[in-house]
Amino acid sequence: MRIHPENPFRLLNRLDYLIWGSSVLIVCASFLLISGAGVLPLIASLIGVTALIYMAKGHPYGQLLTIVFSLFYGVISFFFRYYGEMLTYLGMTLPMAALSLCAWLRNPYGKSRIVKIRQRLSMKLIVWMILLTAAATAGFGWMLALLHTANLPVSIISVTTSFLAAYLTACRSPYYALAYAANDLVLIVLWILAARQDASCIPMIACFSMFLVNDAYAFVSWRRRAGMQLSAQPDPE
Repeated sequence: MRIHPENPFRLLNRLDYLIWGSSVLIVCASFLLISGAGVLPLIASLIGVTALIYMAKGHPYGQLLTIVFSLFYGVISFFFRYYGEMLTYLGMTLPMAALSLCAWLRNPYGKSRIVKIRQRLSMKLIVWMILLTAAATAGFGWMLALLHTANLPVSIISVTTSFLAAYLTACRSPYYALAYAANDLVLIVLWILAARQDASCIPMIACFSMFLVNDAYAFVSWRRRAGMQLSAQPDPE
């Protein structure tokens, strides 16, 4: 259960490069135009958009980069007193990405390193999804309230959508991308609120706007790939 070394650039097609390149350009431009944005958020944003393009491909590289992004984003959130984001990414998204990485490596499609997509969730998985998402929301929400987290209601919604997305990712469901897209919208609102007091937060708005584009592309990509996998080999799950 390990990732065999290969040239990561050969995994991407022209459309992947177009979306990834556009995301990189927009992120870099936003940081160049806003003074005081900092190098750490720029690095995190570039890692994030790169992770998402490999997530869209269903390749484990995406999960590895998500782990790295979570570390960077957790530190950034701490400095902006977004303790909800810090706890969510360090205490939930990062470990869930590690679990997802193991799940993806154990479920390759054929001889490829691309993950085998689960065509539908069983009732058992759906029930666990509801229960665990509710528990995560309640538990993290309680901790965020104790920490006097800025913009608490929005941060709690971010916890809910983040956990839902992480759960669906571990389940290898195409709908993980829609959950992450919902989380992107929440984070855009969160950083808009922060930007009203500190203009250096504006690049993070650009970052998550690009995340939204990438997650929309990932959903379309996974649905198309799911159809191809089902046609070639019916899914017993």
